[in-house]
Amino acid sequence: MNRRRSLMISLVAAVLAGLLVYGVYVMQIKQVELQQTVQVVVPKDFIRAGTLVGKEMLELQAIQKGSFTSSMMTNLNDIAGQETLIPLGKHEPILKWKVNRYHLLPSVDQATFQIPKEYLLSVSNGIRAGDRVRIYVSALDGSSRRLFMEKEITVASVKSSANVEIDNPKTSNLLSKVEGDKEKMYASRLEANGAIDQINLNLSEKEWLDIDQLCSAKKAKLVIAFSSSSILAEE
Repeated sequence: MNRRRSLMISLVAAVLAGLLVYGVYVMQIKQVELQQTVQVVVPKDFIRAGTLVGKEMLELQAIQKGSFTSSMMTNLNDIAGQETLIPLGKHEPILKWKVNRYHLLPSVDQATFQIPKEYLLSVSNGIRAGDRVRIYVSALDGSSRRLFMEKEITVASVKSSANVEIDNPKTSNLLSKVEGDKEKMYASRLEANGAIDQINLNLSEKEWLDIDQLCSAKKAKLVIAFSSSSILAEE
């Protein structure tokens, strides 16, 4: 009887020892798998383009390190409060270029000013919303010069006489920009849905007052030139 009990105890002990070893093995495997994965931010559900993303719409999901790219987002706080530029699929890793914090809006020390037509001498035809431009003043007394030498100005919008945003109807410049496709960005400027009639710039109060002071007396006009940094700066 004692012998049978001893055998039973030994058997139970062996089973428990085996389970313990197996448990340790499973934990080690999970630890190795964890070390080989990266937590990336994904939508809990489908999110439409133009949606302001809330933190409650997002979650972290593990993917293999081999599938991870530098354009994937890993922090929920970096995405919350941004706007989707294109639709985001459920549980699809969110890429940096798919969201934006209203880059066409003026900063806290700026406002968006529509430049009066009588202030303009010329505007480059290739300018599109989101571009950076250089501003020159052409004066009757010959004192022509570049304004705001230390910076380039962001274009909030360019519109036709029909109040329609100037763009390529087949290949949107803004969409090509967020996709990082510089060839399409360049190509989009070769065709447009109209001629530029209105241009709106994001300016500080001082910048606008400088422009108004120079041009309101009708002794100087502005030349607004496209800057290649609008494309090349994305590299």
